[in-house]
Amino acid sequence: MTPDAFVERLGQEKASAILRTDDQEKAALAMEAAVRGGFTIVEFTLTVPGVFDLVRDFSKREGLVVGTGTVMTPGDVERSVEAGAEFIVSPNVDPEVIRAATANGVASMPGTHTPSEMLLAHRSGASLCKLFPAPAGGPVWVKAVLGPRPYLKIVPTNGVDEHNAAEWLAAGAYGVGFVAPLFPADDIEKARWGAIEDRAARCMAAVRSPV
Repeated sequence: MTPDAFVERLGQEKASAILRTDDQEKAALAMEAAVRGGFTIVEFTLTVPGVFDLVRDFSKREGLVVGTGTVMTPGDVERSVEAGAEFIVSPNVDPEVIRAATANGVASMPGTHTPSEMLLAHRSGASLCKLFPAPAGGPVWVKAVLGPRPYLKIVPTNGVDEHNAAEWLAAGAYGVGFVAPLFPADDIEKARWGAIEDRAARCMAAVRSPV
């Protein structure tokens, strides 16, 4: 999948499921639940044990687009792509990582917090700008930033949940990422996969509901 194709796919789906946990088997089961709930774009952070095995497994499944998060170096990019990742996400702006993603033919989504960081990411070739952490004002802030910079594709991830996702999108966010509100640590610890599946379905319904 080319970077442009991924951007188009995210623009259609509007949401990704982002998982960070410390158990490989539970990571697989939790993400399975999110997929059953309707997510087709999924992200495993590189802090998950056995992350590249998970990427290999999920990337073979028809209809799923898999990426990696917490990508910090060009080497992380290469290992992610070798495993089957079709997009990479970072917690900060690093032009070397963005260039590595471009060289490997995948979309990059660096973490940005200010308009200046977003402009740097965009000029460095990033496909999208992850908004992290969430600023005060939330959706109102996104709308203000996009006023003079309508070409930015901003994707909030911090603090996005089933109750506010539609508001972020209405403000102009290109898409949203669901992290802890989709995958509560207690649900993962107690193997409440049904609860995660139900929540995933509500999250996907929320991104398709007008405010």
